[in-house]
Amino acid sequence: MPRLFDPLPLRGVTLRNRIGVSPMCQYSCTDGFATDWHLVHLGSRAVGGAGLVMAEATAVEPRGRISPGDLGIWSDAHIEPLARVARFIAEHGAVPAIQLAHAGRKASTAAPWDGGRPVAPDAGGWQPVAPSPLPFRADELPPAALSEADIDGLLDAFRQAARRALAAGFTCVELHAAHGYLAHSFYSPLSNARTDRWGGSFEGRTRFVRGALRAIREVWPADLPVMVRLSCSDWAPGGWTLADSVALARLLREDGCDLVDCSSGGGVADARIPAGAGYQVPFAEAVRAGAGLPTAAVGLITDAAQADQIVRNQQADLVLLARAELRDPYWPIHAAHALGHPERAAIPRQYLRGF
Repeated sequence: MPRLFDPLPLRGVTLRNRIGVSPMCQYSCTDGFATDWHLVHLGSRAVGGAGLVMAEATAVEPRGRISPGDLGIWSDAHIEPLARVARFIAEHGAVPAIQLAHAGRKASTAAPWDGGRPVAPDAGGWQPVAPSPLPFRADELPPAALSEADIDGLLDAFRQAARRALAAGFTCVELHAAHGYLAHSFYSPLSNARTDRWGGSFEGRTRFVRGALRAIREVWPADLPVMVRLSCSDWAPGGWTLADSVALARLLREDGCDLVDCSSGGGVADARIPAGAGYQVPFAEAVRAGAGLPTAAVGLITDAAQADQIVRNQQADLVLLARAELRDPYWPIHAAHALGHPERAAIPRQYLRGF
């Protein structure tokens, strides 16, 4: 059985262990440019021993940012600041990854510490876009419905973003298709009311996420992996389900996906989510078994033994940590010691005397 500190091969890339740093927005950019904060934040997680370190949701166009402080990759000028980060991550033994994203109808909001509410265009925000003019909350500005020409342009934006990510030195990309952002809002029946080829049936509603993946694959090397993050359930009546996710994952495998990052929720404001330790692990297990694809488990995974059991029990191939990594950048090193295998810890030589 694989264990938490066994390597994970994905195409021509091998993670040194099964621990990844989940993409976590830092809301610390101006005009989308990575800063010293990103270098230190992400770099310290590579030094801390993770196998995969993923940069936060990175907008493929300016109106695709969640907030004005989001990371961006819509311009070639964004490449070099990101390249500093990718180089450092790789130099310290982790696989540098980046999440390509578009916030859709959940764009143009304030940073969480400023309340997180929508920012109107006349207050420094912008007009969000979505498959249908349905706001996330009833009291919010409705998004503008995308035309077919707009959609074609967005698919090309993902293609160009992948090209820039490669130029920056990332060796893994993830398509963000979860949490109520643009791609999720296309495939969820709760946010897509279109009657053209981009809506209606399962095939129509999943056309955008599949098209974005194929656009990325057109420019992404065949020997490098592409991941897709899905919201495996809307947690709401009439919404997207786990069975839908398994069916979509089978199609994504045909389109060139190498691993499904199994999250959930975020699509509607009134979802009832039974959050608890490892509550999303069953999604990863079901998609893994039903689609024949490697998966990542996410969500309230905090304990070394818990993470190891997820991998040992073949519920997922990778665990992605968020809050646990924010609290402790050296979680993987400490986990190796906690599991009785200190020799598996990737301790930088500069820090050996501390252990």
